[in-house]
Amino acid sequence: MRATKQDLQNQAGLKNFSRYDPAAFMPRCFYILLAAALPFAGAGCKHFQPKDISAQHQLEQLESRTLEDEGLRSFLRTNAPSVLEKVESKPWDLDSLTWAAIYFHPSMEVARAQWQVAQSGVKTAGGRPNPTVTITPEYDFSASGVSPWLPAVNFDIPVETAGKRSHRITRAEHLAEAARFNMAVTAWQIRSNLRNSLASFAAVTRRTEILQRQLEVQNQIVKLLEGRVAAGAIAAIEVTSARVAATRALSDLAEARRLSSEGRALIAEAIGIPLSALEKVRLRPDAQALDLRQLTSSELRRAALTSRADLLAALAEYAASQSTLQLEIAKQYPDIHIGTGYQWDQGDNKWALGITAEIPVLNRNQGPIAEAEARRAEAAARFTALQAKVFAEIQRASASLAAAREQITLLESARQAQQKALASLQASLKAGAADQFDVATGELELHASELAVFDTNLKLQQAVAQLEDALQQPFDALQVLQKKSQAKANTP
Repeated sequence: MRATKQDLQNQAGLKNFSRYDPAAFMPRCFYILLAAALPFAGAGCKHFQPKDISAQHQLEQLESRTLEDEGLRSFLRTNAPSVLEKVESKPWDLDSLTWAAIYFHPSMEVARAQWQVAQSGVKTAGGRPNPTVTITPEYDFSASGVSPWLPAVNFDIPVETAGKRSHRITRAEHLAEAARFNMAVTAWQIRSNLRNSLASFAAVTRRTEILQRQLEVQNQIVKLLEGRVAAGAIAAIEVTSARVAATRALSDLAEARRLSSEGRALIAEAIGIPLSALEKVRLRPDAQALDLRQLTSSELRRAALTSRADLLAALAEYAASQSTLQLEIAKQYPDIHIGTGYQWDQGDNKWALGITAEIPVLNRNQGPIAEAEARRAEAAARFTALQAKVFAEIQRASASLAAAREQITLLESARQAQQKALASLQASLKAGAADQFDVATGELELHASELAVFDTNLKLQQAVAQLEDALQQPFDALQVLQKKSQAKANTP
């Protein structure tokens, strides 16, 4: 017969024995252990740190950006010291302005942030599931002579099987690699927009000069014709067409000047700085491209079709889809949960061990596997479509380049013929065999030929730019784009 608590008290001669009673002490013990364990569980937790954004503060920072910014200088000093040395004594050209755009342009900041998010995803994918603890105090209402409390504690330890964690990490690493290549894609797009802005500014400046000379000659012709009308040599109606041509030339000149005034604003926008930052900056707007023999080489074309940044990003995304399929296939195999626990049962110490696993009878993850296979096929199709698009872009740009080169050869011959004809007219004027009107007409024709050659040259430059965009050469920034100077890293 089990002794009662009162018998034990009488035998031992103790008072307040209840505080030493295991039945009374064990529930308090479990709660104390739980309360003591919670601070340790939260010791490694990261706490929220607010970081507010003020529209006014961001606007002030945007308005204060200049090419003399110390953060930009530090960025160049770390990543492109030769560029920093060049801009100290020479005008800012496409190469140096591209580095400034990589530092300042908002889309580059977005691409960097997306890469950092993808890198954080690798850490997330490598996380292991935490074990769980369950405390279940029970109360026995039918207990007699012993403590009615039956405290118990149980642990559950999950164990992932079939390499699921490894597949998750591999997929996240491929996605991070794709984001890294997308930074290079963004950088090239920035460079392309900047190059086009510089080329447009140079072109409109040159066009303005030609149109200015053309307008001067056209006004001279109008004056000569008006003089003939005053002398009665021709009818007044014959001056009308010359006046209309002069008005058209004036309108073209005004439009060219308007575009010229917008040119610097477009350059500033392509860099990511305010227009005021370019007011005292010397610019070299003519873009230096690769030699045409290099641009049209089969080696460079093949390299573009296999190693362009966007193609490499698409390949990384395809590899991520492969890892996704591997992960879904691995999910066919259930994870294991190892359970263990302890219970104090009215004086008896009990320990339990159990293993829990899902029984894959009704569902073997067929749906997610089929979806992952379809997404892998989609990623492969996207890569094939992108490669075909790059191939078509290279062919189209090459055809446009060849056509522009042929056209400029013909127009250059015509311009040289106009120069010879004008020289002959000027010689005849000195000899008295021609008048000033004939010379002015010859000058007008020469300026028209120069404008035609200029327009064709512009088409040639545009074809070169299209070929550069298709090849994404010359620009190798992938390795450098991941580096940031301390000044840039600390920039809010």
